[in-house]
Amino acid sequence: MINKRLLIKNLLAQYDENSFYDKKRQLNLHTKSGKAKFLKHICALSNSNPTNNSYLVVGVEDENDQIVGVDFYDDSKIQNLVNAYLENPPNITYDNIAFPILPHDRVVGLVTIEPNQETTSFKRPISDIVVNTSFTRVGSTSVPIEDVVFSIPNNKDIVASIEKSSQNNLSNILESVVTFMAETHKDLRPKYCVFKEQFIICWGATKKLVRGTPFYSRMDIEFVNEQIKLFYSALDAVTVYYDDNEFIITEYLNLGLNDKTSYYPFEQVAIYFHDNGKYTISRTLLFEPPTYNTNIIQHIYNSSLKVIYKLKREERLSSKEERVLGRLCFNMMLCFLNGFEEAKEDLISVKDYLKKANDPQLFIAFKEVMRILRKLKYETEQDDE
Repeated sequence: MINKRLLIKNLLAQYDENSFYDKKRQLNLHTKSGKAKFLKHICALSNSNPTNNSYLVVGVEDENDQIVGVDFYDDSKIQNLVNAYLENPPNITYDNIAFPILPHDRVVGLVTIEPNQETTSFKRPISDIVVNTSFTRVGSTSVPIEDVVFSIPNNKDIVASIEKSSQNNLSNILESVVTFMAETHKDLRPKYCVFKEQFIICWGATKKLVRGTPFYSRMDIEFVNEQIKLFYSALDAVTVYYDDNEFIITEYLNLGLNDKTSYYPFEQVAIYFHDNGKYTISRTLLFEPPTYNTNIIQHIYNSSLKVIYKLKREERLSSKEERVLGRLCFNMMLCFLNGFEEAKEDLISVKDYLKKANDPQLFIAFKEVMRILRKLKYETEQDDE
């Protein structure tokens, strides 16, 4: 089993960007241009590596390979984006890899592009990329195939060697468990669970009771064998179930109006461990958004717009408006889910104001809402932006 943190270290230590490996400071999948850049690199890496995995590492400075990390990116539907725009799309996975040198809320993203024997191309235009364009890798650059003499490099042996040298070992596993339990989350009463005598999951959280139901917040879950951070949030409410064969996380959203005890199931992540030394992860979206009286939602929307207007003009908020600001992100999401389609863009328009706010929870809430809406979009339609 590959230790994906060790895999990233091996890639950074031994190789510059090339035909099977690329690195980025961050991804921006909120905009068309950001999505286009991401899809271009996936297309190019896939075409350059039809017989072996290729990798995109996110959260590394381009010039000096310094590991700076990115936010935990919880998006199981990123494959839908690839499928929506690419012909003969490769299978990809995005893993959040924990590094002890980073803060708890930062990870390194690892995109794995699986081998694909067919040539990948764009079947839909996006940003400045037109239909039928196909890319390949020339050194560290992704370029249109028609602009170069296209030849497929033979990366199979070298990638196999890298992956072999990144296999997990007992020392790495023990070190990770001890670090998680004794250092990283010693304030959260951390636990570890062993499955099938070989898989280890560490998790820590703050427990709370809501209407008699135990929920956990500040949840951090790490799959030690592959150094994957499975879940992280400062705002969540989750339940946990596990037995000898599975570990199941169910995430809930607090979307009540002036009610801190109304939780709605959002998504369930189940990890199943098999006797043959393999595991599978399934994700099921459970969310059915609450509906409210149109007049009530209209009032919330108008109040929120007033606060947004003042934020843009840098005007001082009243005490009542400060309270509206505290729920701005989730209230605008409720408005969006109840038919006020402009609410999402209205909220995005004050992203920079929320990011610079004295209260860091405001921007945390913004990122949480964007994550939720992105997941709902990928679940219900093929991305049409």
